[in-house]
Amino acid sequence: MVLETFAVGPLQCNCTILGDEVTHEAIVIDPGDEITRIYRRLIELGLTLKQILITHGHIDHVGGALKLKRLTGAPILLNQDDLELLAMMEQQAAWIGVPTPAVAPPDASLAEGLIVGLEHYPAEVIHTPGHTQGSICLHFAPQNMLFAGDTLFAGSIGRTDLPGGNYGQILRSIHTKLLVLPEETRVIAGHGPETTIGEERESNPFLATR
Repeated sequence: MVLETFAVGPLQCNCTILGDEVTHEAIVIDPGDEITRIYRRLIELGLTLKQILITHGHIDHVGGALKLKRLTGAPILLNQDDLELLAMMEQQAAWIGVPTPAVAPPDASLAEGLIVGLEHYPAEVIHTPGHTQGSICLHFAPQNMLFAGDTLFAGSIGRTDLPGGNYGQILRSIHTKLLVLPEETRVIAGHGPETTIGEERESNPFLATR
């Protein structure tokens, strides 16, 4: 398996290229910015992009998706509950002082339980509303790996003070859908360092049982 995660854009969103060394197919998760860099790396690795998977509709995660689609032809998948955030892209760009990127409705919705990814590396979509209403995580169960978007971070959780955010809801999503995963599950968050489900269950101050 090819697995490369690197931070892109002014908010340092973690973008991931996940590829199959046998079939030479790949997915990209959260190409928020620096699309030329991402596209060049796909070419260097000899990978054909099959899917663009977006964990939620904030600009730092979705801002470069349409540009990457135009370069590769790969479809964009985003949960339909974040379509309202796509419609707010000009406002989102103003929040962080960047030009408004071109966006378009996704080719399909990342609905709860959908299987996406690659033939040899499938992932199940876990709908985890709270950071946004359409926030999702991608669980690669055979690899004990979770791409958590901005739902769960090392020692923290996603902010809920932006449109579509709900503090009680994000806690329910984490407790009922993520902390039930095996403790050794590797968590690649939308920003910052990796962690594990076990570490967050044990020490994340936002998740302490009251």
